[in-house]
Amino acid sequence: MQKNFFHWMFAAILICGASVFTSCSSNDDNPTQPDLNVAEKIIGKWMVEELNGQPCPTNWKTVLTFVSPTKAYGSLSDFNTPMWNVKVLADVNIDGNKVNVINTDGNIRQVLDCTILSITDKDLLMSSDWNVYEDGVKIYQEAYGKERYGRITADYSQDILGTWEGKVTSSEDEHTDGELHRWEYKANGTYVYYSKENDEWKAGNDVMADYFVDGILLCTRWKKTIDSNELREWWEIESIKDGVMKWKALRMRDDGTTYTATFEMTKVQ
Repeated sequence: MQKNFFHWMFAAILICGASVFTSCSSNDDNPTQPDLNVAEKIIGKWMVEELNGQPCPTNWKTVLTFVSPTKAYGSLSDFNTPMWNVKVLADVNIDGNKVNVINTDGNIRQVLDCTILSITDKDLLMSSDWNVYEDGVKIYQEAYGKERYGRITADYSQDILGTWEGKVTSSEDEHTDGELHRWEYKANGTYVYYSKENDEWKAGNDVMADYFVDGILLCTRWKKTIDSNELREWWEIESIKDGVMKWKALRMRDDGTTYTATFEMTKVQ
């Protein structure tokens, strides 16, 4: 397991790492939180939707799945590091509204301390504090603002398998050329990208073409050659129904403005 999993799982999706909390001794400032029955309600799959009240760009999203009150796994693809974590397991401790997600790798122990502010069947609002320990000594800490997660009930990891043909349906997206292409998604986590040449479909020869689906989040990475830069892209699968697959993604431009990209493809029989 890669040592920085939980740092990049949560830090990569945040706009900034500045703490918005200060220590206070007043009971008025720190009222007793009601029992939200977190241990029962948190079970399931969650994907980040908002950061400090603003929609989270799709390329920053992660998925966290609590399989029990003591175990969870997270999926992350990160732009800034080699992180490519597909359902990596971690230990969980729940005490009232406090949730600790713990990853241990050798002498490095990472603890994500979460305070659940509210939780319903569909939404989870929390603040978190990430701590890294080496041989029991704290060597790093970051505190974050409010993060809203939405519950994910769909799982398209099996439905996506096979070959699909389609193109972008929005006026803008980062990597598309606007032409019709094919993607063959394999069960081993790789895919083949096809382009049409002289009315024939020709498979690409990328040295890397990986993907994973966790719930509705589709993450891909690819390299044309050994020496070329690795590229990555995230999509949210809106639906797979009757041989039609639809994607959407909130993209952020270099100037900080955002737009929604969409994609549609049909299953190749």
